[in-house]
Amino acid sequence: MKIAVLGATGQTGQYLVNQALQQGHMVTAIVRNPAKLTVHHDNLKVVEADIFSADSLTTHFKGQDVIMSCLGFSFSFFSTVTGYTLSMNSMISAMREARVNKIITMTSWYTEPNSGAQSPYLIRFILLPMIRSVLTNMHEMEQFLHKSEDINWTVVRPPGLKNLQASALEFMTHEGYFVPDGSGYPVGSAVGRGDVARFMLSLLNSNAWVKKGVAITTK
Repeated sequence: MKIAVLGATGQTGQYLVNQALQQGHMVTAIVRNPAKLTVHHDNLKVVEADIFSADSLTTHFKGQDVIMSCLGFSFSFFSTVTGYTLSMNSMISAMREARVNKIITMTSWYTEPNSGAQSPYLIRFILLPMIRSVLTNMHEMEQFLHKSEDINWTVVRPPGLKNLQASALEFMTHEGYFVPDGSGYPVGSAVGRGDVARFMLSLLNSNAWVKKGVAITTK
């Protein structure tokens, strides 16, 4: 399969690129700084583009089967995060121009403002308020995708991320903003980036989560 990956030089994106190549896919890594991607493979093409420009992306989207995004934007106490919505707007416009209609992207647990009400104390009162600007823009991006009726999108929502290779652990999934236990409380607090990449790639040949957001964790 031909895959265009955005955020390929990021921590999760590098796992995604490597696993995709191991699975035999043709990967186009769309990056801001090609020097940051140290992977070399016959099936890997590294191109430079502006993720906020549909015109810049369209050329590289043409001929692709799917777009996969691991883009991430840091929070700031002094400014509003807008990268998720601005980049997704450009991606969707470029996809339409290039006639590609499948995208798999990632956000996080608790993007919906009230979804962290049952989370542990430290998460609810310290972590979530601290990163709320990021979660808010992620949620705005998710809402934008909901309105993109001609696009087959999937949003993968992991909890906290650890720099770990893919495991053989079984996934737990939930169509919502976290994975609940039997009592409705969140189960699990972190997952390996390699496993997030593994789950995203598992969606290439599945329609199970098309036009849905899916919270994930591992057992």
